[in-house]
Amino acid sequence: MPPKNRFAELLPEITAWRRDFHENPELLFEVHRTAAKVADLLRSFGCDEVVEGIGRTGVVGVIKGRSDTSGRVVGLRADMDALPITEQTGLDYASKVPGKMHACGHDGHTAMLLGAARYLAETRNFDGTAVVIFQPAEEGGGGGREMVQDGMMDRFGIQEVYGMHNMPGIPVGHFAIRPGAMMAAADQFDIVVTGKGGHAAKPHDCVDTTVVAAHIIVAAQTIASRTVDPLKQVVVSICTVQTDSTAHNVIPQVVKMKGTVRTMDAAVQDQVEQRLKEIVEGTALALGARAELHYQRGYPVTVNAAENTAFAAEVARAVSGKVDTDTAPLMGAEDFSFMLNERPGAYIFLGNGDTAMVHHPAYNFDDSAIPFGSSWYAGMVESRMPAA
Repeated sequence: MPPKNRFAELLPEITAWRRDFHENPELLFEVHRTAAKVADLLRSFGCDEVVEGIGRTGVVGVIKGRSDTSGRVVGLRADMDALPITEQTGLDYASKVPGKMHACGHDGHTAMLLGAARYLAETRNFDGTAVVIFQPAEEGGGGGREMVQDGMMDRFGIQEVYGMHNMPGIPVGHFAIRPGAMMAAADQFDIVVTGKGGHAAKPHDCVDTTVVAAHIIVAAQTIASRTVDPLKQVVVSICTVQTDSTAHNVIPQVVKMKGTVRTMDAAVQDQVEQRLKEIVEGTALALGARAELHYQRGYPVTVNAAENTAFAAEVARAVSGKVDTDTAPLMGAEDFSFMLNERPGAYIFLGNGDTAMVHHPAYNFDDSAIPFGSSWYAGMVESRMPAA
């Protein structure tokens, strides 16, 4: 079947919601205006229950089907937050908030799930309960973790959960998914190298922290090339280097570095953390300095359950007929992973066409994708809980 006809009828209204969110971007957990509008709309649709403040500023809506003989509960998730980027699209509905924009399409995700919620509340053509989840703080704040830790899964009895993200480079209306690891775990680290500063003309009286830092940077690249199985995916990037002096003739006492690790496997994640610690401390020791590694685990690997991936692909195929079921995994991270760690489910990409990539100041969500995304959300409920 093509996208549901109801979403063609609703497209102008859903688009208006999306563009309103786009004009008024909010960051992390500070999505108060967005969450309030989402909650008001859900109530206007006639949802059976609307709860605000889950995971600080998340919103959850409950929609009961015509019957509930299955006892099944399916969760659908969208993220609401924007990014600290100055928009450069030139749109007439561009961000009105300096330094903030919806550069990842979360405005589109929220609008598509709202459209699906309206349709599901109107038709209720399913046997069970649909739970629509509007999450804050995907962009680094761990809003998915906060909602899970707030007891959302148990409170609403969610048994399986599904999410979606737009993807530039995939044609509008096409979908892409894979079973297993879909997106990477994202960890971050800080390294502090301490030596003995002094005059640049007398390096023999110093312990040069810039040289130590340089050796650490180079040695860290051997984690991917010499430590981890070459058939496993891993990225180790040291992204900033800062000394405690900006002078041309001073060897600094301290150098600080920041970086990220991306992995697709929990065992590799453990291996990388241990090896990086050995490299940082051992390299510094060999060169007469001292170094500390502060390693912070971030979002876990986003893992699609095989059975639920097949369900998601089947619904996508019914909506558009264009589904890549073996798309390459991405080394980007996604905090929907926290929900998938609690319940089986799947995460799918929806094409955004030939646009700027997400997180770019010229990016914009393509509104023509809305009927496909809303149809997929609604289709997941109707297919997983068919009317009795």
